[in-house]
Amino acid sequence: MSLDVIRILMLTRGKKLIAALIGFGEVSIFILALGQVIAGGLDDPWKVVAYAGGFATGNFVGSILEEKMAIGYLSLQIFPAADCLPDFVHRFREAGFGVTCVTGEGRSGERTILFILLKRKDLKRAMDLLNEIDPGTFFNVTDARRIHGGTFPGKRKGK
Repeated sequence: MSLDVIRILMLTRGKKLIAALIGFGEVSIFILALGQVIAGGLDDPWKVVAYAGGFATGNFVGSILEEKMAIGYLSLQIFPAADCLPDFVHRFREAGFGVTCVTGEGRSGERTILFILLKRKDLKRAMDLLNEIDPGTFFNVTDARRIHGGTFPGKRKGK
């Protein structure tokens, strides 16, 4: 099941060949393991419990591996209060994040929305920065399946 979590991650990130190879290995293991469970019938409930436990453990381990791998990109939208706006823009740019400011209109009138694309591995750093500036600020984080260009921390200019 750990492989299943990684396979799904690869599919959602557009890495079809890697996902197919992982799927091949995953199904091979699945067939062998299930064959052991049903060999001689389903008279031994401990085999079923062991298989179900392995399935559950695989999901848990897979989700931990997926978090550690942190593959891909995210889109962070921040809706700061007007008095915090300059600080947000300055601090995020100073940290190497690309920040795009867009004017929108909310329930309370005009508002500036900050759009920041970031690597998943940089999310904690971005959240720490956001909480340093104003922990009560409304924000939204979504997956960004495919990006091109942009400014990211650690990325050299001209590359």
